[in-house]
Amino acid sequence: MFADSRVLVTGGTGYVGGRLIPLLEQRGIRVRCLARRPEFLQPRVGPATEVVAGDVLQPETLVTALRDIETAFYLVHSMGTGKDFEDEDRIAARNFAEAAKRNGVRRIIYLGGLGEEQQQLSKHLRSRQEVGNILHESGAQVIEFRASIVIGSGSLSFELIRALVQKLPVMLCPKWVSTPAQPIAIEDLLSYLLAAMDLPVGPSDIFEIGGPDQMSYSEIMREYARQRGLKHWMISVPFLSPRLSSLWLGLVTPVYARVGRKLVDSLRNPTLVTNSRASEVFAIRPRGVSEAIARALVNEDHELTATRWSDALSASGRPKRWGGIRFGTRLVDSREVDIGVSVEAAFAPIQRIGGQTGWYYGNWLWRLRGWLDLLVGGVGMRRARRDPVELENGDTVDCWRIESLEANRRLRLVAEMKLPGRAWLEFEVEPTDHGSRIRQTAIFDPVGLTGLAYWYAIYPLHEFVFGGMLNGIATTARESAEPVTAWRPSALNQVAWLIGFIFLCFASAGLGAAATSTSVGGWYQTLAKPSWNPPDWLFGPVWSALFFMMAVSAWLVWRSHGWRAARPALNWFGIQLALNVTWSFLFFGLHRPGLAFAEIIALWLAIVATCLAFQGKSVTAAWLLTPYLTWTSFAAILNFAIWRLNS
Repeated sequence: MFADSRVLVTGGTGYVGGRLIPLLEQRGIRVRCLARRPEFLQPRVGPATEVVAGDVLQPETLVTALRDIETAFYLVHSMGTGKDFEDEDRIAARNFAEAAKRNGVRRIIYLGGLGEEQQQLSKHLRSRQEVGNILHESGAQVIEFRASIVIGSGSLSFELIRALVQKLPVMLCPKWVSTPAQPIAIEDLLSYLLAAMDLPVGPSDIFEIGGPDQMSYSEIMREYARQRGLKHWMISVPFLSPRLSSLWLGLVTPVYARVGRKLVDSLRNPTLVTNSRASEVFAIRPRGVSEAIARALVNEDHELTATRWSDALSASGRPKRWGGIRFGTRLVDSREVDIGVSVEAAFAPIQRIGGQTGWYYGNWLWRLRGWLDLLVGGVGMRRARRDPVELENGDTVDCWRIESLEANRRLRLVAEMKLPGRAWLEFEVEPTDHGSRIRQTAIFDPVGLTGLAYWYAIYPLHEFVFGGMLNGIATTARESAEPVTAWRPSALNQVAWLIGFIFLCFASAGLGAAATSTSVGGWYQTLAKPSWNPPDWLFGPVWSALFFMMAVSAWLVWRSHGWRAARPALNWFGIQLALNVTWSFLFFGLHRPGLAFAEIIALWLAIVATCLAFQGKSVTAAWLLTPYLTWTSFAAILNFAIWRLNS
C-alpha cells in the first residue's frame, strides 16, 4: 500500500464493493467512492469516506474521481443492462483506463471471471476478461483476480441457490447445473482484494482464485439443502435453453430474466482454477463450500444482509432503478406516507407502538392472532411492553422483539410468534422538504412451500392491517403536533349527521327489501323450513328496529370523535352494511341459500369487527349493535337449516 494515499472504489453499491468499503474503512484507509447516484451510497459509508458523482460511461466525470488516487478498485460490470452490455463494459473500461493514465494512478485492482481463454467463452465471461485486458492500457499495475461462483449471504449465486432449493422440492435440472465450478467464499474474496494492496510495485498479474472444492451448481444445491434440513430431488432434462432457463429463474428466484440469461449462458463454461499462483503469492487459504454456506446462513440468521447483488444500480438496467418485492426468498410489503410534522413528532407514535397503546388499527385482529399463536405454543400478545414510552434494543413488544432501534430514525422488530419462516416489521422516518416521511416495511423469509402459502394467504390482510396501521401512526403524529382542541360538533351538525346515518341505514334496508320482494311471496314460500322459523310478519319490525339502532350507534361514534378519528371504525360499519345488502341479493335474488350462508358468516365477522372497533370509541355504540349481532347469529342458523332442508 502506498503511504498516505487515497483509494478509489467503483461499484460501491454492488455486492462486493459494498462489503469492501467498510473493511477499507476499518483499516484506516482514506476511501473515495464513485457512484452514479451518490445519495444512494452516502448513507451506507462512514463519515470519513468521500462519495463523488460519476459514471464510467461518462469520461468527463472521472477526472475529479481519480485525482490524487494511487490505487483504484474496478468492480464495475454491466450484466444487468441490455443486449449491448459487452459494448458498455468495453467503453467503460477504456474510459477508466484513459482517465487513470492521465491522473497517474499506480495500481488498479480488478475482479473478473474464471474461464480458459482458448474455450468458446460466453459473452459475460469473455467481456470480464476483455475488461482486464483494456485496463492494462492504463499503464498502471493491474492486479486481476478471476473468480468463479461467490458464496455469501446476499450474493447472486447464493440467493439463486437458496431460492431454488427452498421453493422447488422437485426441480427439473438443465445441463448447466452440472458444469464444474470452483466456488469461493465472499470473506476469502475480500481477503484477496485487500491483500493485493500490499503487493510490491511491479508488473501486472492475473490470479485465479477459488476454494478447495470443485463443485457444480447441483452439488452446491444439495449441500445447501442438507444444511437447511430440506429434502430436494433433481431430475435432469436436456431441453431447457438459456432463454427458457432465464425466464424460469426470473419466476422462481430473485434473478431478473435478462441477468439470468447471461448468467445461465456463462454457466456452460467450466470455471476452475488452473494454476496455483495465488496460493504462492498470498498467505490466504480459502475455506470449502460447506463452511462458506454455513457462514452465509449464520449471517442470514443474525440479521438482514448488509449488501445484496441487487443493490447494484446496474442490476435493473439503465436508466430504471432496481426495485421490487422479492429479495432472495424474502418477500417484502412496503408502504410510506408523507406528513407535515417534524421527524421527532413522526417517530413518537412509532416508539409507543404495542402494549397499552395498541397497533393503531385492527387491534382485535392482533389479539386474535395472539390467541391463535398461544394455541400452537407461541408467545401470543401477553408480554406487552416494559415501558409505555421508552424502548431499548432487545425489549419485547407483544409478540415482537426489538432488533434495532435508532432514536427518531428507525425501529426494526423481529417476530417471535410461531411462523413458517421469519418475519420483521420495520419503521423508518426521514426528513422531507415539507415535514417527514414514514416508511413501513414488512419482511417475511418463508420456509418452503408452507411459508409461501402462509404469506399469500394473509397478504390481503396486509392492505387493511398494515395500511391502517401506517395511517393510524400518521394521524396520531399529526394530532400530537397540533394544538389539542376538543371535538364539539354543533347541535345542527349533530342533527344533520344523525339524519344522514338513518338515511344510509334505511337506504340499505330498502335495497335489501327490493331483492327480498322478488321472491318472498313466491320462491321463498315453496321452501321447506324448520318448525322454529319465525312468522313472516316479524321480520319487518325487527329489521326496522335493528337498522335504527345501527344508525344511532354509528352516529354516537361520530359524535364522540369526529369523522377523521372515527374513520377506521366507521369503515368497518360500512363493510358490514354492504355485506348485509349482499346477503338479501344472494338469498332472495339469486335463490342461493348455500352461497348466502357463506356470505352471512362473513357478515357476522364484520359485525364483530365493528363492535370491537366501536367499543374503543363509545361503549354505548357497541352495546347498541349487540341485538343486531344476536339476530344475525339466529339468521345464520336459520339460513343453514333452510339450505340443508332444501339441498
